[in-house]
Amino acid sequence: MRRAVASLTLAALPVLAAQAGPVDELRVGVLKHNVCVLDCDNADKESGPNISGEIVFKSPEILGFIGSPRPYVMASANTAGDTSFGAAGLQWTWQFAEGWAFEPGFGYAIHDGELEFRYPQGDPRNDPLSAEQVFLGSRDLFRTNLSLNREINDTWGVQLMYEHLSHGQILGKGRNQGLDNIGVRVTYRLGQ
Repeated sequence: MRRAVASLTLAALPVLAAQAGPVDELRVGVLKHNVCVLDCDNADKESGPNISGEIVFKSPEILGFIGSPRPYVMASANTAGDTSFGAAGLQWTWQFAEGWAFEPGFGYAIHDGELEFRYPQGDPRNDPLSAEQVFLGSRDLFRTNLSLNREINDTWGVQLMYEHLSHGQILGKGRNQGLDNIGVRVTYRLGQ
């Protein structure tokens, strides 16, 4: 099942990229890595901020039937050598007040973090490892993100964002501790 979902996702990305309009926006920022949001059992095991960069494309006409989300590709590098990742997906933008917008997104990510414990589940030799690392259980993950966007002018903006990485027992088996990051990014719109 995991390979089928991953294969379909990867097969769809070139189609979307070919259909996507020109680059609409560039984003760069810093996010606190592995923070506590809802379930804090796995928070603060990895350290260092992540440097995040993203390219957002204009929405292709083919996506009009689902609210015209904009395709994106992004990379996030952890400065302490912990989990880094790259992702691609779709983001919807809903303006709710002048200069303010809410932006949920969903995508597919690949990471370089740890997958499983070295020893069988329940082995006490795993305890020191579990205290210092998040075990994600699958190289393939879903990326969900929520952002609050504020336009500064027609070109520049700022963004408060949250992202969650997890395989949700769909793309992988076993461990599914997930990873949460929160931070700020600067946005630069290339054209109207």
